[in-house]
Amino acid sequence: MQRPFSGPIGMLTFTLILFSSLGIQAGSFLDQLCRKSLGVETTEVASGVPDRSLPDFRLRNVDGQSVGLSDYPNAKGFIIVFTCNHCPFAKLYPPRLNQLNKRFGPLGVPLIAISSTDTTVYDEDGFVEMVAKARKEKFNFPYLFDGDQSVAKSYGAQKTPHAYVIWKVNGNWVIQYDGAIDDNGAEPDKVKESYVADAVESLLAKKEVKMKKTLSIGCQIYFRGEGEKMTR
Repeated sequence: MQRPFSGPIGMLTFTLILFSSLGIQAGSFLDQLCRKSLGVETTEVASGVPDRSLPDFRLRNVDGQSVGLSDYPNAKGFIIVFTCNHCPFAKLYPPRLNQLNKRFGPLGVPLIAISSTDTTVYDEDGFVEMVAKARKEKFNFPYLFDGDQSVAKSYGAQKTPHAYVIWKVNGNWVIQYDGAIDDNGAEPDKVKESYVADAVESLLAKKEVKMKKTLSIGCQIYFRGEGEKMTR
C-alpha cells in the first residue's frame, strides 16, 4: 500500500491540507499544481468525440440494488462520472455532482457516478467505504461499484473524476462530451467553464456541443496489473 504523502498523489493530498490549514485561496494555482503533479498540462484540447455507441451496463449501487442505463427508459441522456473515494481532486466535487443531478435529472438527464479504481491498491475505494461516502456526502445519485473495471475500460476513463455526457442517437448511447467537469476544481465559485453543464444544456436545446472534449484532471485510474507503474 502507498505511504502517506508519498508520490504525486500524496504530495497533492499534503498540499490540499496545507492550503486549507493556512486559509489560502488556492484557485487556479492549485489546479495548475494538480495538472503538473498528475502529468496533465491543460484541460483544453481540440474538440471531437469518438463516434461510437456504448454498451449498457449493470453494476451494484451503494443501496445494494443493481443499476443500469436501461432502468431509465425515459432518459434523454446521462452524465456519467468516474470518481472514487481516495483521490484528493475527486473529493472536491461531491457537492457539484449533487447539483448537476438535481438540475438535470428532472429534465431527463440523470447523473450516475461509478468507482472503477483498483481496490487491491486503494482500500478506501472498497464497496463498504463507498456506502459510507455516499451517506456522508448525501449523494442524490447512484454510486456504482465497477469491481472488474470493465465499464471504465469500455468508456476509456482515465482519471477520477472523468466525466462523460452520453446521448441517445438512433437508439444508441453515444458520447457527446468527454473530459473534465469544469475548469476549477479547487474553487467552485470561480468556475468559468462548466463543461458538463454546458454540454447538457446544448443537447437539451438540440444544439451542437461546442467543447466536446477536454482533458480530465485527477488521479489516474490504474487497471489491475498496472500497479507496478505507480509512483510510491
